[in-house]
Amino acid sequence: MLKINSHNEWDKLLEVIVGSAKGTKAVLTWPRPDPIPPDVAKQGFELADSAYPQWFLDEVHEDLDGLAAAIGSFGTKVYRPTVHDISRMYSTPFWQSTGNNTYNVRDLHLVVGNTVVESPSHLRSRYFEAMALYDIWYEYYEHGFTWISGPRPRLDREVVEPYYRSEDERVLTKEDVRFQELTGGRIDKLHRLNENEIVFEAANTVRMGRDLLYLVSSSGNNKSAKWLQSVLGEKYRVHTTEDIYRSSHIDSTVLCLKPGLVLLNSTRVNEKNCPKLFDKWDKIYFEDVAPTSDPELDFQKNVRDPLAKQLKALGFDTNLNDMSSPWVGMNFLSLDPQTVVVDERQTNLMRLLEKHHFTVVPVRMRHIYTQGGGIHCATLDTVRDSRLEDYFG
Repeated sequence: MLKINSHNEWDKLLEVIVGSAKGTKAVLTWPRPDPIPPDVAKQGFELADSAYPQWFLDEVHEDLDGLAAAIGSFGTKVYRPTVHDISRMYSTPFWQSTGNNTYNVRDLHLVVGNTVVESPSHLRSRYFEAMALYDIWYEYYEHGFTWISGPRPRLDREVVEPYYRSEDERVLTKEDVRFQELTGGRIDKLHRLNENEIVFEAANTVRMGRDLLYLVSSSGNNKSAKWLQSVLGEKYRVHTTEDIYRSSHIDSTVLCLKPGLVLLNSTRVNEKNCPKLFDKWDKIYFEDVAPTSDPELDFQKNVRDPLAKQLKALGFDTNLNDMSSPWVGMNFLSLDPQTVVVDERQTNLMRLLEKHHFTVVPVRMRHIYTQGGGIHCATLDTVRDSRLEDYFG
């Protein structure tokens, strides 16, 4: 085990954490402090158990193991989380919830040089998710690093607000229309976070040495960007953007390949709204991802959506209505400035990257849409062969 050291998204990858599907369960969140009636709890847990059949979990396990093996074949050391009992209900003075999974290990962890920032999610179901990495962090702690955890939000009142006062007011954008074309007619219900508490997920942030680009979105507010700047200090510059993407996380929208080169999702980013940070960088615009796979759409329609409706009727909040956007297929991991690991279904993206002289390593990821994240989401680079640099000074 080396000392934690990762300053950007592209330097040679030496050590990484790959997520796990172990113990995955549908989220059951009881958003009130009053006890859950026993009969409601029984029905809720029975429905949650049926949301992830064993064949599905077996395929997710196989794909994550394949991803870990592909990365490891390049000499990178791979760690895996220690998964606790995700299905166990926990409570605060304000609400009760179960967890979901430890698949998307990047979502709640931001590695900045020799610092790990654990981010406080707006999702009650993620309150204890980060503890699955604690065994790994304590190993790294023997070599020394700065470990920061964001303040625990109370989440005692609604933090999520609708993007529109009513869906009837919504005028579909180019992205919305393309989204429907790629998902058999589905559409994202958009929301934003209010500024009541510090709540954000680390995957809202892309790292470029001294500069970090932070997406104000449905999973990160302005107050959290201010907090992040305060804990990282004057050595770093946290830049915010909220014009390029209305939903969650940044790593299917802005993907830095190496100094001076960035891949941008052209359904969201254009010359007018591109962050000024990239004015002098070369830009590759891309949006032609593979459509959401038919098996995923069928599983969502026939299993997850009906269960979500039943859980809502019982009074639970759940994650079963949620699917990642089709552009999560753009979500890749750089092994070094010339080598990237890409979802094997994304043939157009692979050809584009090869045209720009990258070596592409295809891997199978069958359930990125229902698991809520792609290759970049499911991995967390802890050590890269890099040093702190200023790419924009």
